[in-house]
Amino acid sequence: MTLLVLAEDDDDIRMITARVLRRAGYTVIETADGAAALAAVREHRPAGVVSDIDMPVMSGVDLCLELRADPATKDLPVIFVSGSLAPGDTRPEQAQATTTLAKPFRAPELVMCVQNALERGHRAGSSTTE
Repeated sequence: MTLLVLAEDDDDIRMITARVLRRAGYTVIETADGAAALAAVREHRPAGVVSDIDMPVMSGVDLCLELRADPATKDLPVIFVSGSLAPGDTRPEQAQATTTLAKPFRAPELVMCVQNALERGHRAGSSTTE
């Protein structure tokens, strides 16, 4: 099974997101903030990261920037799933996220977004919005 790290500070959203991804066949390591997600990535070497943007301790933006700065994780797909993205918000591009998905999402949208990001992989400057 393909391993993902999930970073989401809202317990309910984290539980639902993890359940959707597990039902789609992924193995999911759940974390409540970017710092815990970064530690999980370094320990487990997942195929990708699904992250909220606004979280305590370390934001998704800071998590993504840390991953891009490390040669071992610079090409790791990072999918931002956020309810705080407004039109013109440049944080995903600044963080070099692979793609973004707006909350609320439907289960098939999340699964398709993750599948597409993992298949395409991360290419610098390739951030798109699903």
